[in-house]
Amino acid sequence: MPLQKLREFLDQNSVKYVSVSHSPAYTAQEIAASAHIPGQELAKTVMVKLDGEMAMAVLPASFKVDLEQLRSAAGATEVALATEDEFRGLFPGCEPGAMPPFGNLWNMSVFACETLAEDEEIAFNAGSHTELVKLAFVDFARLVNPKVTRFSTTES
Repeated sequence: MPLQKLREFLDQNSVKYVSVSHSPAYTAQEIAASAHIPGQELAKTVMVKLDGEMAMAVLPASFKVDLEQLRSAAGATEVALATEDEFRGLFPGCEPGAMPPFGNLWNMSVFACETLAEDEEIAFNAGSHTELVKLAFVDFARLVNPKVTRFSTTES
């Protein structure tokens, strides 16, 4: 979903947001530094497979997915990180790895790390490696209806 489509979706739902342009960056930590956003406040989207179905795990850039916690939270039998080849074609118009965490728009489940709910705002890639969108977490939760749960650990 290119930035324009994301903006239209947010506007249609009366969401206040800010777009942030930054120099090209590809890892969540690089993006946070480039956009001057603390890693804990930048949400990264990690694609996972839960019992063979694609899903989004959304967590702070400075965290990593704990697959066992996610398996338990999702009530899944099997959980695995998805490879880029497995999800590349699922997000038309988005650069690989820069999809916004709006799985509801692609009919997939979204799991949001509970630590994201502790912050007032959430910032995330907006379909490219040079644009972020920042909005209130309550608006993100209202639009996406993620399952907010614990499934991450801090990176060491």
